[in-house]
Amino acid sequence: MLTGKSRKRPLCNRKKSFGQDRLLIYLKLHVMLALLSISGICSKAAAAQPFLSAQFCLYWLMGIALMGIYAVGWQQAIKRLPLTVAYANKAVTVVWGIIWGSVFFNEPATAGKLAGSLLVVIGVVCYAAGEGKDG
Repeated sequence: MLTGKSRKRPLCNRKKSFGQDRLLIYLKLHVMLALLSISGICSKAAAAQPFLSAQFCLYWLMGIALMGIYAVGWQQAIKRLPLTVAYANKAVTVVWGIIWGSVFFNEPATAGKLAGSLLVVIGVVCYAAGEGKDG
């Protein structure tokens, strides 16, 4: 029979690397959110092609594949984070949209868009920083 000292403690009870684990979870979540936003690029590129052409199908399939990868990553994120925190972080896709629109489609990143995206980032950081605190 195992004694209490010889058993491994579950990951959720380990204190030494909790902050590092949480940071890695957030990093993975944001990579998944970037993939979700890239699927939007594929959708927009597909929309610019003749319907059901080879290019349309290629862009469309790329978008579907990215959304599939995102869905698996999202499930892993919500397994490890409170749902409200994970959903609050989805707001950063607005920032990715501004970046991708500017880089790939020459859409202007106006002062209003940049100010709005800064407010989104500040809100996400404040929300995440308040996780686990009462009041």
